[in-house]
Amino acid sequence: MAISVKNLLLQKINVLKMYWTLELASFLCDAPWPATKDELIDYSIRTGAPLEVVENLQSIEDEGDSYDSINEIWPDYPTDEDYLWNEDEY
Repeated sequence: MAISVKNLLLQKINVLKMYWTLELASFLCDAPWPATKDELIDYSIRTGAPLEVVENLQSIEDEGDSYDSINEIWPDYPTDEDYLWNEDEY
């Protein structure tokens, strides 16, 4: 099966349209991890996440794998290590 140039360009355009912000990614923080792409889309719709979250998830190339956390979807999502405070002091 040959992939047409048009389909390839449309796939690349869809990937370029995907963007994450801290606010958008926060809608997936409480998702039932690990989860597949379809499970995350279903979770986003059921919890009333903005349309941009669903569109971003739909634009991920689906290989059937499950994701263990938001960091696998958006590697720039901040973790506890990104903050510069010492939890023992508080």
